This record gives sequence, structure tokens and C-alpha cells, in this order.
Amino acid sequence: MSVSTLRETEDVFRAFEATAAVRGSEAALLHNGDVVTYQSLAERVAMTASLYRRDFAEQGSPRPAGVVVSHAPAAVEHLLGALAAGAPYCPIDAALPAARRQQLAEAFGSADIGGSAAYVLCTSGSTGAPKPVVVSRQALSVTVRALVDLFELTPDDRVLQFASLSWDTCFEEMLPALTCGATVVFDCEAHSGSMPRFLRMVHEREITVLDLPTAFWHELVLYLKDEQTGLPDTLRLVIIGGERVDPTRLQQWRSMATGGITLLNTYGCTETTMITHAVRLSGPGTEPEIEAQQGETPLGRRLPHVVDHISDEGELLIAGPGLATGYLGFAELTEAAFPVVAHGCEPTRWFHTGDLVTGSAGGLLYPRGRVDEQVKVLGVRVHPAEVETQLTTHPAVAGAVVVGTRSLGRTTLTAYVVPALAVSAAELKRYLRARLPGQFVPSRINFVAALSYTSSGKVDRVATQCAAADLENKGTVQ
Repeated sequence: MSVSTLRETEDVFRAFEATAAVRGSEAALLHNGDVVTYQSLAERVAMTASLYRRDFAEQGSPRPAGVVVSHAPAAVEHLLGALAAGAPYCPIDAALPAARRQQLAEAFGSADIGGSAAYVLCTSGSTGAPKPVVVSRQALSVTVRALVDLFELTPDDRVLQFASLSWDTCFEEMLPALTCGATVVFDCEAHSGSMPRFLRMVHEREITVLDLPTAFWHELVLYLKDEQTGLPDTLRLVIIGGERVDPTRLQQWRSMATGGITLLNTYGCTETTMITHAVRLSGPGTEPEIEAQQGETPLGRRLPHVVDHISDEGELLIAGPGLATGYLGFAELTEAAFPVVAHGCEPTRWFHTGDLVTGSAGGLLYPRGRVDEQVKVLGVRVHPAEVETQLTTHPAVAGAVVVGTRSLGRTTLTAYVVPALAVSAAELKRYLRARLPGQFVPSRINFVAALSYTSSGKVDRVATQCAAADLENKGTVQ
């Protein structure tokens, strides 16, 4: 199926149907070596959609399709089945702790979303509770068409499904591929935690496209350098995103035998539907001036369907047809995050990303941090308040502050805890792991006698960190 045909198809599910009609005998999915053809996948999707429609008939209207999914073909069947039935798809990753899964299920089922929604995903919230982001079918379809072009996908591609199924990166792995006739690969070795096994799988499955968190890519580069090994010849595109690129790792990547592989840095928010900005950092088609850069790497320039603006404070604002509808059940928060403002044009709905950037004459944007304390850990946005909320529910915790710290090119969380009872850092980490995704669990927990406060009564994070440093020097920090 050609890209031009996809552009003529307004809805992403109709694009999949058209692809399946002409690619029926070809591989749509590869699961641990077993092939699922486009025809077979289309049949499974139709059966799943019929189940959703039956539920609608009993309930009287389409309801959120909340489903616990794992890295297997069923995830695709439920995604496409929900789209076929007109149900908002609400994935809950089976790898999450049970308490977190229950929290997401309650968030998804809290309101009537409406028929135009394609999916709902939760992002970390400043209130300590997840914020369900509603994305429309139009926003999804526009973005998927843009990503097919950006990735230059063809039916010959094999795209690894690597991302968590609770984050929209999994959609950018699945949907562009399945609307252009490519193959999506599911393999348990992708999540083994072993870099040698991961690379062996990429070679054996003849993967052509990898979509990786920048933090994982940093580890991959370090492994390739230390082991003096290379990447499979089939690999043509590595997509990264989620946090700043370490310039040292980029230079190491460029010094290896990776000249035939395109390294694509990307940026986007859940509220702006997957990717909004991208730039080639290495490989075929990379701009010479970018290839020659030694310092801070750009996060990208806007895709054709995206409108962007940098505020006077340096915050990146985004508009265009890819914007999310808003936050499910949070009308005031939606109004604040998506205000209608005129920035050199007619009044337009903008999303305030909270990311500080600077722009160049060529339209490239460079990251300059966050407006608030929200941080990205392993490519996932984490608001410290959500972690603090969970920490303070532990009976041995009297108070807690969580901050993001950056060391050796990686962002991690550090917690400063005021104990009410005797408790160990290990116990608190176990407590959090049972309630939050792994990215939300602090790498380090420091115990302090008390939190520090500003004159206005707000927690003074800097002073608290300094107090913890003093205790560490005395050998009393755990």
C-alpha cells in the first residue's frame, strides 16, 4: 500500500482495513517467531470489535474499552477492535503493579468520553493522581499519516514493539506500520533485560526499525562501545525520544559503523499525540551542520501538521490538529493547559508543554529544561508530587520531597523522607514498586530530620537537599 493511498484515507482504522485487503497473506505481526497474517489479524479484530459492540448494546452507548494488555498480538487486536467498534481504547499494561492497574481502571471508567475519542492514556499529575488524556480519532489519524512519512515506512519494514503499552510510543510503533503493510514484531527477548539477548533478537528477527527511549539508547551505545560489537545489517532506522541526548553518547554512536543507520531524535507529549518534532542526528540525510555539532543536540523541528510557538518565558506551545481533546474529568485543568490564545494568528487552541526551549533560524528547537519540577525518567514524564503522595501514605513516613537529579547523562529521582517510625530505604522502595510504575520509584532515598520551608510556607527543595547532603557527610543517610 502506498503512502499516497494512506493520505486519502481519513480514519486510521479504515487505512488498516485497506492495507489488510491488499496484503492479506503477508505478515502483519510476528510473535516470538510465529506469523499472524494481515487477513488473520483483520478477522481477529472483527471478532474483538463484535464483543465491544455487544457490550455497548447492553450498556446503551459506547463506553471506554479498558483492557489489561501485554506484549503480544492481543494488544493490537484490542486497539484495532476498539477503533472498529467506535470505543475509546484504554490500555492498562499488565506489567504495572496491581494497585496502579486498579487506579487506572477507575480513572478510565469515571466518565462518558464520547464517540470521537480514539484512546485515553494517563500521564502523571501534579495532584498526585493520574491525568487521563483523551485523544480524538482525527488527531490520531493525522499523526499516524505524518509518522508513516517521517519514518519512510514501506511494506518491507519490520518494526519492533518495545515500548510500554500504557504510553503512546507503542502506538507509533504499531499503527504507522500496520497502515502501510509493514510487520510489527513482538518478542519476549526484547524485554529480557539483557543487551546481548536483545541484539541477538534484533538480528534473528531482521528488525529494520527500533523505537527506543533515549535512556535505553544511551545504554545500548555504551554496550556497543565496550564490547566492540556492531548492529545487525538489517537495521535502517533508530528512533529515540523521551529526554535529552547525551552529546558524548552521540559522538560515540557516530564513531561506530552506524553510517547506514538513520538516528532520529523525536519529541512529543501525550497531549499532542505522539511525535510533534523530529530531527536526524546521524546517518543518511542528516544535515551537515547537525552532523558537525559537538554540544547540545536539538530535539527537532515541527512536523508538517504541527504549529509551534515559544512564549516570552521560553515555554514551548503547540497547536494543530494533533492536539488532544483534554483531560477526562478535569475541565478546569483542560482549560488551563489548552487555552485559546492569539500568538501571531487568529485565536487558536494551544497546549502548554511545560518544556523550555530555544529556537534557531532553521526551525530547530533545543531543550532548556522544565517550567516546573516535572521530570522525565527513562522517557516517561513523572511529576514528583505523585511519588510524594504515595510515599506519605506509608505509616512510617511523616513527610517527603521528591526531586529529579541528573548525573552521567541520566535523570533519576531522589526522595527526601522524614521518618515517623523506623523504616529502611529498601522497604519504602518495595512499597512504591507495588503501587507505581518502575520509572516512578526513586533510585535513592535519603532520610532527613525535617523538611525545609520558604518564608511563604512552601517546601524549600534546595534547602532540603542541602540538609540531606550534610547528613550524608556525617554518614547518616541511607
